[in-house]
Amino acid sequence: MEAITPGLAGQKGLRGEILLQMKKSQPLTAKELAEAFGVSANAVRRHLKELEAEHLVHYGREQRGVGAPTYSYRLSRDGEALFPNQYEQALTRLIGHVVDREGREAAIAVVEEQYADLRRQLGGIVPGVSPIDRLKMLAGVMEEAGFMAESSEENGEVTLRVQNCALHAVASCLPEVCDTELKFLEDALHAQVERKTHIMNGCNACEYAVEFAGPTWSGAKPERLLHERS
Repeated sequence: MEAITPGLAGQKGLRGEILLQMKKSQPLTAKELAEAFGVSANAVRRHLKELEAEHLVHYGREQRGVGAPTYSYRLSRDGEALFPNQYEQALTRLIGHVVDREGREAAIAVVEEQYADLRRQLGGIVPGVSPIDRLKMLAGVMEEAGFMAESSEENGEVTLRVQNCALHAVASCLPEVCDTELKFLEDALHAQVERKTHIMNGCNACEYAVEFAGPTWSGAKPERLLHERS
């Protein structure tokens, strides 16, 4: 089973795994969760009943194809709060003050500085480090900041998946911060990055397609990015 994120330290065993799986792929039925963990549906239902009583999950009727509706489960607001959000709480308060006093552009500058801090943690381009390894390093830096980020490469397609929006409350008030994240990824990876799914649109994750300049990428920015930044 996958390691539990530190934010779920109080949720042991299968309970924690269920919450983590919901964060990644909700809504989910008891049967789908049982298949994912190789346990009985009744075992999963017992945990779901407990999690519902603690107001960490809630369920609804969902029509999937032909037949009777099924019950599927999602994280509640309290359930979502179990996941890392160390940037969000402080930034939300700060952004509110900045918007009131200096306007939206000044508030966006604050968010840009937070991403600049992540960029500094990642460091500069290191000779000999492949683009894929740099992407993994970036995912690690974002993971530590509470973004639940993971990278993957399959059939030549490179993807960064951000499963926990550490700036969700900020983005609700200032959608522009999502563009700031996209620019941060392009600058940090020196690559073309396209958002394929968006948490703010109701998706389970912000998923980014990453395209490096080529198989022999050496750290130089693609021409498109150089032109845009010039």
